[in-house]
Amino acid sequence: LRSYLRDEGSRLRRLRRFYEKVQALHQDPEASVDNPLLAFSLIKRLHSDWPNIIHSDEAASNTQALHAGLREVEQELPGPEDLAGAARALMRLQDVYALSVPGLASGLFQGAGGQPALYSPGRRAPLSADDCFHVGKVAYDTGDYYHSIAWLEEAVSLFRLSYGSWNVEDRSSLEDALDHLAFSYFMAGNVSRALSLSMEFLRYDPSNQRVSRNVAKYKKLLEKGGGCGAPPPLSPLHALLGPFPPQPAPERLPHLSCSYETNSSPYLLLQPAKKEMVRIQPYVALYHDFITDAEAETIKGLAGPWLQRSVVASGEKQQKAEYRISKSAWLKDTADPVVRALEKRMAAVTGLDLRPPYAEYLQVVNYGLGGHYEPHFDHATSMKSPLYRMKSGNRIATIMIYLSAVEAGGSTAFIYANFSVPVVKNAALFWWNLRRNGNGDGDTLHAGCPVLAGDKWVANKWIHEHGQEFRRPCSADPRD
Repeated sequence: LRSYLRDEGSRLRRLRRFYEKVQALHQDPEASVDNPLLAFSLIKRLHSDWPNIIHSDEAASNTQALHAGLREVEQELPGPEDLAGAARALMRLQDVYALSVPGLASGLFQGAGGQPALYSPGRRAPLSADDCFHVGKVAYDTGDYYHSIAWLEEAVSLFRLSYGSWNVEDRSSLEDALDHLAFSYFMAGNVSRALSLSMEFLRYDPSNQRVSRNVAKYKKLLEKGGGCGAPPPLSPLHALLGPFPPQPAPERLPHLSCSYETNSSPYLLLQPAKKEMVRIQPYVALYHDFITDAEAETIKGLAGPWLQRSVVASGEKQQKAEYRISKSAWLKDTADPVVRALEKRMAAVTGLDLRPPYAEYLQVVNYGLGGHYEPHFDHATSMKSPLYRMKSGNRIATIMIYLSAVEAGGSTAFIYANFSVPVVKNAALFWWNLRRNGNGDGDTLHAGCPVLAGDKWVANKWIHEHGQEFRRPCSADPRD
C-alpha cells in the first residue's frame, strides 16, 4: 500500500503539472490565439498531450501492482473465522468483566454503570461505526440478540453523528445498522422500538418495500397490544449461570505462608524454590521465579511454529471447542536442553516422577485476544476419556507455568473454591487434581479468565497416578 501511494502520488503530481501548464495558457486575459506560439501550444495540448494523459495506463499498472502484492500475502491475512472470533472475544470481555459497550467503542475499558476502568491503555483505539456494526452483526447472525442490540445501538449512534460522510473502508451504513437493530428488537420482543427504528430507516430509503411491510406488521402487532416494551434479553453468561449469589465474607486463612523449599532434593539445595501457599483445600501453591526470562522466551520460540487451535477431550475423542480459545503445541524433553532442565526442576519441586509415561509432554499454550478456558477439571471424569490411553492412570497433579505477563485479565479462577490466582510472570502454579484415595477433587474446578489486555503464554505439565504410589502414598483414612 505504501508503494502504491508513492507511485500514485508521483502520477498525480505529473497530472497536476500538466493541468497547471494548460491553465497558465488561459490565465492572461490579454493573451490571444493570434499569437502563433500560443495557438500551437493550445492545439498541441488539446490534440496529443491531453489524450495521452487520459489514456495513460500508469494508473492501471499501479493498481495491478497493488493487487499483485495483495495476492502474495493473502494466505497470511486473517480470514472470516478470525474476524468473527475477534468479535466474539470482544463480547466475551464485555460479559465477563461487565464492560460498557459505549466505553469500549470510545477506546475505554469502563465498567458498566460508571464503574472504574479495569485497564487504561497507553494509546486509545476507538472503534468506528462500521466496527461496532460488524461486532453486532456477528451476534445477530447467531441469534444472540442481547449482544447485537448493544453493539448495533452503538453503531447507529456513531453513524448518525457522521451521516452523509463516507469512508472507503466501510462496508455498512446507517441504514444497515437500523435494519439489523430493528429486527433484533423485534426478536427480543420489543416491537415498539423495532417500529420506531424501521420508521427512521424509511426516512432514508422510503422505497424499501421489505421494511415498509415490516412497519405495517409491527403496527398491527401493537394494535393488538403485544410487544410494547419487553424486558431486555439476558446476557448469555447470565442465562448460563443464573443470578450470582452474594459472596460470603473472605474467610481467614491462618495456615498460609511463604517459604524457601528444598523438598529434600539436592537439586534445590543451592537455589531453593520460592513457595507461596495459595490455598490448603484444594492444595494450590505458587512457586515464584520458577523459570528465567531467557528460558520462557526459548520455550515460546520452540512452540511458536507448531501452535495449532487447542482441542479438548470429548468422550473418546478430542475436538475444538468454543469454550477453549487458544493455540497450543507439545514439546518433548528432547526438544531442547531448556525443556530438559525444566522437567528436572518440576520433578524436584513436586517430588513426583515425570519420566514417560508417568507424565505428559509439556504443553505450551498461547491465549490471544479474549483467550479463555471455561470451567473444567484437568483430571478425567469418565473412564472413556482419551487420558487413559497412556495406561498410566488419571492426572494426579498439574503444574502450570506463566511464561508471560499480561496487562489485565487472564487469572486462573478456582470456581467452587472461590479464589483466583493472577498471572505472575515466570511463576509456576501447582495443585493436586486427585485426593489421596484416587477420587477427583471437585474443588479443583478451574477456568482461565479471558485475557483483557496482553498476550498470555503458559506451559502445562500434567502428571499421572502411576509411578507416584510411593511418592504420594494413600492415607490411612479412605476419605482423604
